[in-house]
Amino acid sequence: MDHQAINRDNWDSRADVHVGARGYALDKVADPSWISHVVAFDRPRLGELRGLDGVHLQCHLGTDTISLVRLGARMTGLDLSPRSIEHARRIAAENKVPVDYVVSDVYQAVEVLGSGRFDLVYTGIGALCWLPDIRRWAGTVRALLRSGGRLFVRDAHPVLNSLIAQKVGEDHPDRKQQPWITGFGEATPSLELPYWEHVEPLLWRDEYSYAGSEAVASPESAEWNHALSEIVMAVIDAGLTLELLTEHDSVPWDALPGMMVADDQGEYRLAERPERLPASFTLVARLV
Repeated sequence: MDHQAINRDNWDSRADVHVGARGYALDKVADPSWISHVVAFDRPRLGELRGLDGVHLQCHLGTDTISLVRLGARMTGLDLSPRSIEHARRIAAENKVPVDYVVSDVYQAVEVLGSGRFDLVYTGIGALCWLPDIRRWAGTVRALLRSGGRLFVRDAHPVLNSLIAQKVGEDHPDRKQQPWITGFGEATPSLELPYWEHVEPLLWRDEYSYAGSEAVASPESAEWNHALSEIVMAVIDAGLTLELLTEHDSVPWDALPGMMVADDQGEYRLAERPERLPASFTLVARLV
């Protein structure tokens, strides 16, 4: 089974949905002072970006990429999905934001972009789960960076990725076909999915995406989880020096519907006792 092709088709179809009704708030990008709420959350830990050459791996529609440009970086955006890059180029052009967008698998990024070119490798939220081999990813990051350059990652926490939410007392018949089984009313999270990296992916079929109102034309996808220790050690073993690792009780989408509430920054956390769940993490490392 060609998992990369499955995910490419999935994200091509998601891209068309995300630019439609109830999708990404693309009208806000026209404001030259606007940055995405994802990058706004990252900003205290991003450091100075002015004058840096950066690459955003798995950039999708490029709204976060544009935000990094507005903070002063010269950005390249890379994504597996040709349709995502097509929309990203249009959005950047319409808003007169200079971004160099490239269609490529992450693991081919060095071949496509060249080695030692970047001061910043940025990997945003919801990206690492689409990669089967976290050590190969870390090696790619190492090769992209020039001396003194840094990696910035904020992503969903692998504990969150291990959870299924289901209604209390209900064994839902479709729970192995969908990542989040919730229904309405009281729900509880259950640790049922792999925490550590696994060779074979989890296969999902989601008719609707996390944004947009239309059905996704190619609903199948393949995902892999990576333990926090695996991510950290992959980065260290690739030759980078860890500078920051912090865990957050929030994530910028409603990952457990019926259990989470949003704050005024667009971050979702458990409505009750949010201290129970590490929902996301930020990692910063440097090539010394």
